[in-house]
Amino acid sequence: MSTVPAAVVVLDCAEPEKLAEFYREFLAAEVVQANANRVEIRAADGFRLALRRDATATAPSWPRPENSLQAHLEFEVDDLDAAERRIVGLGGRPVETKDATGPLEERGYSDPSGHSFILRCEVPVAPKLG
Repeated sequence: MSTVPAAVVVLDCAEPEKLAEFYREFLAAEVVQANANRVEIRAADGFRLALRRDATATAPSWPRPENSLQAHLEFEVDDLDAAERRIVGLGGRPVETKDATGPLEERGYSDPSGHSFILRCEVPVAPKLG
């Protein structure tokens, strides 16, 4: 059986150059391919994301229940507040910042084109005593 190497996540949007710049800055990534209809970036850890031109693309409406979430990206960060400031400074916006319960703290955002993504952070736990 042959294996399939990891490929690339592709997001459709009206302006791939602008959206690529948002993710390039946020992920400290580099542009590895660009043409009139697609820009691909790669982060230092190898994660690849491509932004493909679709002049009729419309933003998803998550988290509204009448339009269910089809797919989203998740990024792990060490500091949710610092990451949120960076996202907002780059043109993204919070869409769900309620406190999550469980071993992970997470917050929802949308990029400048309206694609959903989640930031996740492990919740620190106190060491066991005794």
